[in-house]
Amino acid sequence: MGRKPDAAAKPHYSGGGAASPMAARRAPPSPVFLGTALFVLGFVSLFTGHVVTDADWSRIRSRWRSKQLRNNEPVDIWKSKYSSLYFGCSGRSVNFRSAIPENSSTGYLLIATSGGLNQQRIGIIDAVVVAWILNATLVVPELDHHSFWKDDSDFSDIFDVDWFISYLSKDVTVVKRIPYEVMMSMDKLPWTMRAPRKSMPEFYIGEVLPILMRRRALQLTKFDYRLTSELDEDLQKLRCRVNYHALRFANSIHTLGQKLVQKMRLVSSQYVAVHLRFEPDMLAFSGCYYGGGEKERKELGEIRKRWDTLPELSAKDERTRGKCPLTPHEVGLMLRALGFGNDTYLYVASGEIYGGEETLHPLRELFPNFYTKEMLAGDDLKPFLLFSSRLAAIDFIVCDESDVFVTNNNGNMAKVLAGRRRYMGHKRTIRPNAKKLNALFQRRNKMGWDMFSRKVKKVQRGLMGEPDDIRPRQDDFHEFPSSCICLRKPGNISVTA
Repeated sequence: MGRKPDAAAKPHYSGGGAASPMAARRAPPSPVFLGTALFVLGFVSLFTGHVVTDADWSRIRSRWRSKQLRNNEPVDIWKSKYSSLYFGCSGRSVNFRSAIPENSSTGYLLIATSGGLNQQRIGIIDAVVVAWILNATLVVPELDHHSFWKDDSDFSDIFDVDWFISYLSKDVTVVKRIPYEVMMSMDKLPWTMRAPRKSMPEFYIGEVLPILMRRRALQLTKFDYRLTSELDEDLQKLRCRVNYHALRFANSIHTLGQKLVQKMRLVSSQYVAVHLRFEPDMLAFSGCYYGGGEKERKELGEIRKRWDTLPELSAKDERTRGKCPLTPHEVGLMLRALGFGNDTYLYVASGEIYGGEETLHPLRELFPNFYTKEMLAGDDLKPFLLFSSRLAAIDFIVCDESDVFVTNNNGNMAKVLAGRRRYMGHKRTIRPNAKKLNALFQRRNKMGWDMFSRKVKKVQRGLMGEPDDIRPRQDDFHEFPSSCICLRKPGNISVTA
């Protein structure tokens, strides 16, 4: 992949990338502009009753961003100095309908989730919202025991079920099971159906509600991404209450996760968590090629046959389009180029890495202070080893508590954690610009380290977890929970210059 970072290496001038002398002499933008803007917005809200939205602030921040990009203002790689401008807000509005009592509801809604831990998490979140839409009583969702992960954990093995029921009691009535006397009084078993992906609330009211009321109980299967991302603000805030407050990990998982966080804090006051998706099935599904020759093509090709609906893909085209997960080596190069030294402490969250230790070796060389849950937990991890979702939950906690979170993919855990870290104070979260980074990795040997580093920093601007990060055209609410991010009042803001 090219030479390792060398502090003494001199950049090769390639033209077009250097700032002009005039640009170099420009003073960096002052936070005074930001403070003035906030002051004005605050008074607009006070005298007109207009609630300052994320969009309002984004329009103002866009003026600042263009100056920041032109002047290449240095970015603190550990923390955004603008994170204090926002806070997570998901409270119920005064007009939001309260939970319908069990004996007055339209019936019992059962949910069968699908996929890995975070795909199921998204299904659980949407199940609560659908139950509210239907005026239904929600039965604690059933987790997926039959997918690729083959984890037979129940809801209560991963999440604190009593807290879940209690926290949501004002929004939706949740029960652990349909009462025995109700089941005995039913003429037929609960109706089973599958909603189309990203269904609108109108679908549930028009198609699901009549069956639910007729049968008294209904199960929705493979419930993942079965509700649109576009909902009104009250329902989006309900999503946030479920995701960031009601879904608390079971005590055994929480305790071990926090223990690993404490161990990381004992060795360093700051650490970076890297979520590496580089499992054989992940790579096979992507259709990408990683230089392993005929052996790799044969092995991943066999795994890819599990999905009979996957189209034929060009590995070269997928990489050019930025659809291939970064390799561990590429993640390491990106982090070093962004300014993380080889004394940085890394926590690496991953499953089975394709190629094993040989694949991880370049990342370990770049960052010798390399830790995993297996290294930190020792025998404490044994009770969890047969349960992939519980292991993923432990990684989730350590990644969430990190100072910086980095991912090599755009999967469910990456999205859910990115959204959570925004809600909890815009903690530094780095999304690789895979498309542009790939072009840089291909030319790595044709430029010096300083030039490579400057170019990586440039392509990563807007993808570093700032409050006004660049959003994809079709962003996911779980990654960008904008309805649940509020602007602080002007008097409560401190911007570090």
